[in-house]
Amino acid sequence: MRPFAIALIALGALGLALGIIGYTREKTVLQVGDFKATATDHRSVPFAPILGVVALIGGVALLGVNRKRA
Repeated sequence: MRPFAIALIALGALGLALGIIGYTREKTVLQVGDFKATATDHRSVPFAPILGVVALIGGVALLGVNRKRA
């Protein structure tokens, strides 16, 4: 549960700081024998500030619940 809470906090902070989360996907377009042609696709996902706040609060809450049980 703790790694999930830390991931939520990190994602929320990143979303608040950047506003847009970008990622790159590479996929194989053609493969013939040893020859391999790939295409790189750059995408971005808009991340609303309210989602960042919700993720931060959720992560902190999960850490708090985890500490109370320990």
